[in-house]
Amino acid sequence: MKIYNTLSRKKEEFVPMEPGKAKIYACGPTVYNYIHIGNARPICVFDVLRRYMEYLGYQVTYVQNFTDVDDKIIHKANEEGSDYLTVSRRYIEEYKIDAAGLNVRPATIHPKATENIDEMQSIISTLIEKGYAYPTENGDVYFRTLKDREYGKLSHQPLEDLQAGARIATGEIKKDAMDFALWKGAKPGEPYWESPWGHGRPGWHIECSAMVRRYLGKTIDIHCGGQDLIFPHHENEIAQSECCNGAPFAHYWVHNGYINVDNKKMSKSLHNFFTVRDVAKECGYEPIRYLMISAHYRMPINYSVEMMGQCKSALDRLYHCRDNLLFVMKNAPAGTKSNDAAVREKLDGSRTAFENAMNDDLNTANALSALFEMAKTINTELSADKQPDKELCEYAYDLFTKLADVLGLLYSRPVPGTDAGGDETTEIDGLIAKRAQARKDKNWAEADRIRDELKARGIVLEDTPQGVKWHKE
Repeated sequence: MKIYNTLSRKKEEFVPMEPGKAKIYACGPTVYNYIHIGNARPICVFDVLRRYMEYLGYQVTYVQNFTDVDDKIIHKANEEGSDYLTVSRRYIEEYKIDAAGLNVRPATIHPKATENIDEMQSIISTLIEKGYAYPTENGDVYFRTLKDREYGKLSHQPLEDLQAGARIATGEIKKDAMDFALWKGAKPGEPYWESPWGHGRPGWHIECSAMVRRYLGKTIDIHCGGQDLIFPHHENEIAQSECCNGAPFAHYWVHNGYINVDNKKMSKSLHNFFTVRDVAKECGYEPIRYLMISAHYRMPINYSVEMMGQCKSALDRLYHCRDNLLFVMKNAPAGTKSNDAAVREKLDGSRTAFENAMNDDLNTANALSALFEMAKTINTELSADKQPDKELCEYAYDLFTKLADVLGLLYSRPVPGTDAGGDETTEIDGLIAKRAQARKDKNWAEADRIRDELKARGIVLEDTPQGVKWHKE
């Protein structure tokens, strides 16, 4: 598997530190509001990265943090007249609802920044001892950026350019405009922790360095995040971690591209800012997930009402394939072996194309194309009128659903005729059985009444030689 490494600016073969295992850290949300569709992209993309690595057989330790103390959280708490803990806890729970709706697997560990203050202070103390950081008279502690000769290696910006754009904000007491805060002295009304430098709270960048080191170690395989985090967040993470630990921080840096809305950058000022929750109310969660993986993760992606409609239509095609195949499989004869080898070869060819795409820097767009090619084979070669062999149908079904699951798709609609369908599926199957009996009894009026009742509920019936199959409009 090859991954584009932001650090080297090229695709590299993934070689784990420990064979068969992968340590991944993904920057999580700052929990002061509902996540927006821009947040949804890294959440879904890196969930696919994890799923695919597990598909390849890796034992993945996946850590995604919650930033639960921050200027934005404190501001939100002040607006509400509450406190930072109330705000952060509420939006962590809201995040979990949206993440589950997007079919994102829970992280192996979901640490909170406030649970790791001691680790942060330990790193800061070491940086001060090594001369890479210094405290100020107001309780702040800053990283001495110019002392790190490799600073800027992730963003690939010359130090002179970075210096030219650096500024000292009002109230900051630091030796160079490039220096960044590791610890912030407490201001009136703000939450604080005791420290060797006085009451204060951590800077944003130190939080991730501390959680990486505590839960994954000094060096990890992959660090993930949005493109907007390359500088300064990830650049600063590298600087403070490597200067403290004396070891490489991450071997691979993976960053996703931006999301535009109607071909414009998403921003509150343009009134084109949408939360996942609001979009899901209109379209459902799964079309959002589909959109996030429909293009290569490093490319920009465009959100629009029309695009969401296309995503829903694409999902309908995949569900139609799954449900038709399930129906055919349920009624297929065993042991015919008709056209078995040729169909298997086509199915295996689609699987190979899928894996080749995913191995080429997680190209989910091409992987989706391979999945639709497999669906085409299933629809044409395993249709009810061809009466395919049951074992072949089972092979196709297992392969199709397994690859869909790697992408995190086909999860929001119940599988017809199974317990996953719940009470509604049981009821619909019962009505279909009553209709079949009515037809057997030549009670055409009752049979038509049941069909019309189901049609009014959006249930379409299709009579086939193997029996009745149904789907929702």
